[in-house]
Amino acid sequence: MSFQRTNSITGIEVADDTKITFLDLKRKKAHRYVIFRIDDKEKEVIVEKQGAPWESYDDFTAALPADDCRFAVYDYDFVTEDNCQKSKIFFIAWAPSVSRIRAKMLYATSKERFRHELDGVHYEIQATEPSEMDLQVLIDRAN
Repeated sequence: MSFQRTNSITGIEVADDTKITFLDLKRKKAHRYVIFRIDDKEKEVIVEKQGAPWESYDDFTAALPADDCRFAVYDYDFVTEDNCQKSKIFFIAWAPSVSRIRAKMLYATSKERFRHELDGVHYEIQATEPSEMDLQVLIDRAN
């Protein structure tokens, strides 16, 4: 069974292992986060980094490049006021203001199609600077 899909606007495909890695985060809690990048040569979204389940949100944000775009998913665990353990998956489109215009356009035109491949994401965040995806933003959205 192949998960490879093409983004009709940009011609960007989603690599098979990309969706499988997301499913490992979602179902098996195998990763705290996954960072994806678009491989210009292969014209596909690939996994760049996977965060171990014990890694923190600070580890995740430190793993994002300061000057280039990325897609990412983060599995945010929290406890409700009723003392129930919950988890919400965030899709983050990271496009720092200092990144190349071409990269911003490529990621912007590929985002919806790629996001659609990730069934089970609860919230989406578009960030151009770290404050737009601060941990408090996730906390506010999840509650």
